[in-house]
Amino acid sequence: MKSRLKCGVVGVGYLGQHHARVYSSLEECSLVGVYDINPERAQEIASKYHCKVFNSLEELGNECNCVSIVTPTDKHAETAIPLIEKNCHLLIEKPLASSTEDVERILKAANGRDRILQTGLIEHYNPVMKFLEASVTTPRFVTSQRLAPFNRRGTEVGVVLDLMIHDIGIILQLIKSEIIFIDAIGIRVLSKTEDIANARLHFANGCVADLNVSRVSEKKLREIRIFQPQTYLSMDFTSQSGHLMKVLPEGLVKDEIPVEKEEPLRTEISSFIQCVRNHTEPKIDIHFGKKTLELALKITEIINLSSK
Repeated sequence: MKSRLKCGVVGVGYLGQHHARVYSSLEECSLVGVYDINPERAQEIASKYHCKVFNSLEELGNECNCVSIVTPTDKHAETAIPLIEKNCHLLIEKPLASSTEDVERILKAANGRDRILQTGLIEHYNPVMKFLEASVTTPRFVTSQRLAPFNRRGTEVGVVLDLMIHDIGIILQLIKSEIIFIDAIGIRVLSKTEDIANARLHFANGCVADLNVSRVSEKKLREIRIFQPQTYLSMDFTSQSGHLMKVLPEGLVKDEIPVEKEEPLRTEISSFIQCVRNHTEPKIDIHFGKKTLELALKITEIINLSSK
């Protein structure tokens, strides 16, 4: 019987606390401890989940096999590299970094160490995505909406890297074709970077994807619609539900999609743990994370050029 993996979390803010909660609940691992630049917050979470507060990354790295990095995006590389040097396997929350140079630094540190590096693109572990991967065969038009109320958490980057990167990952997974043209626009509202953005991606196979995001909305929304010959799919990532419209000889038929609901974060972390235990590549590895980041940065560059 394999021993339980020793796990830790760096950054226990809004999302990091949930990483700690999930690790503490999984049979295959034990939550050894947490580290946060705010010691009071670290102690609060450690007390809640009966684990240790580490005083440094190095201390945490010495005692953990697996670590979730849930710090601000611009701190990911400086957090990941010391932990890689301690031979930790890492789950790095999205976006992987704020620049491709930082991703290359992470990859360089990991070179030759044979470590699992997973990118935290949570929607890929949503049961809705499992259905889409099995059902989307010849997409011709895709439209997505991802809306959220304003929160200063995450505003160290623009809304493209903060929210749209989820939909970029979904689109890249579903549309197996080269992007030949990108059009994008963004608007600053409450932060120093774009808070509302739209990107239209044109693919070599003729498919077009229209991505809309806002972090200054009154409501939360995470929806995708996919049109392909004789079929229309409408899916909600939040409620984990949707419907399928098909043209049949008797006419247009609408079927509700039976989605078995799961907590995506729990599925994601469980998958990470299994990859470490079995030494298998993650579904969303660092290379896919880099690919989504590169496209997000390209969209951001187009937005910045159009706003000058």
